[in-house]
Amino acid sequence: MTTLAPALPLLRIGPHTVQPPVVLAPMAGITNAPFRTLCREFSGGKGLFVSEMITTRALVERNEKTMQLIHFDATETPRSIQLYGVDPVTVGKAVRMIVDEDLADHIDLNFGCPVPKVTRKGGGSALPYKRPLLRAILREAVAQAGDLPVTIKMRKGIDDDHTTYLDAGRIAVEEGVTAVALHGRTTAQHYGGTADWDAIARLKEHVPEIPVLGNGDIWSADDALRMMRETGCDGVVVGRGCLGRPWLFGDLVSAFEGTGTRQEPVLRQVAEVMLRHATLLGEWIGDESRGVIDFRKHVAWYLKGFAVGSDMRRKLAVTSSLEELGGQLQELDLDQPWPDGADGPRGRTSGNNRVALPDGWLKDPYDCAGVSADAELDTSGG
Repeated sequence: MTTLAPALPLLRIGPHTVQPPVVLAPMAGITNAPFRTLCREFSGGKGLFVSEMITTRALVERNEKTMQLIHFDATETPRSIQLYGVDPVTVGKAVRMIVDEDLADHIDLNFGCPVPKVTRKGGGSALPYKRPLLRAILREAVAQAGDLPVTIKMRKGIDDDHTTYLDAGRIAVEEGVTAVALHGRTTAQHYGGTADWDAIARLKEHVPEIPVLGNGDIWSADDALRMMRETGCDGVVVGRGCLGRPWLFGDLVSAFEGTGTRQEPVLRQVAEVMLRHATLLGEWIGDESRGVIDFRKHVAWYLKGFAVGSDMRRKLAVTSSLEELGGQLQELDLDQPWPDGADGPRGRTSGNNRVALPDGWLKDPYDCAGVSADAELDTSGG
């Protein structure tokens, strides 16, 4: 494994030191407390692990599901929440609620969601095009946050003809944001194509006052080291690369600390992690069956590259109890070594060249009329 030398400077997010400079990207339905627990265990507690995205309106209204999503294990520190909102007032109320009730130690704001049902209402990665609205949201969030650091995650822009990341980065600096993370894709790219790491380098040059984190196409620890060398970014944000691979955070710690070790578990070890993941989900939800059902979406990611027949994959994808899941896993050839095809892209990889936007959205980046509260839906991405 490649190592970095000399030692990297510390990544600071407000009062928090993140070493190694590795952040778990918020992913809807994925980065809940059980998955964060697994990732932290493999990393030895090193890094920053962000909650799945929380809509500000749902938080202010104390939606029951939302209140469960903001639960942190006692061992999680710092506690990191990602918020999504389109209204400065509601965002401010949500941030103030977090501060007053001591719900988190760090707040990240999502401006990277490319989902059409969000962007067609002016939310997500469409919002930074409206510079005054972005500024108003950031100003209110920082004002209400007090001593809590506020960071943002964003994309390059809507498409190659309507990039926003340099303006958004400068606005973030001016409004007191602590750090910015850039996914090197546009909304039009969705999750397809190749992430533009050059854009991450340009953003770092453009806003040297604050840390810049890079996101996109980090499938291995070597990718993370290479991104930092090539872009000069201050840290990395890992999303799809850790799907079905929470031990990737152990690899990242080893790489950044220069030990050169890498975890390549045999299928038996992978199966043990799968069963633990499902168990944690059941305990978190409070219902074993629902936990196993929620775990089903992870099965294909964990088994990527291993020789597991289609019939068995289908059986594993419809399990509804820990006993059933454990029994079926025992039927696999558990001595299989880590396969060559297990690394590389996983999760959503398709592009989406058509971007859904409100009528007339691109006519004037300073006209903020037409942003609807309907844009604040319970969905995520970035």
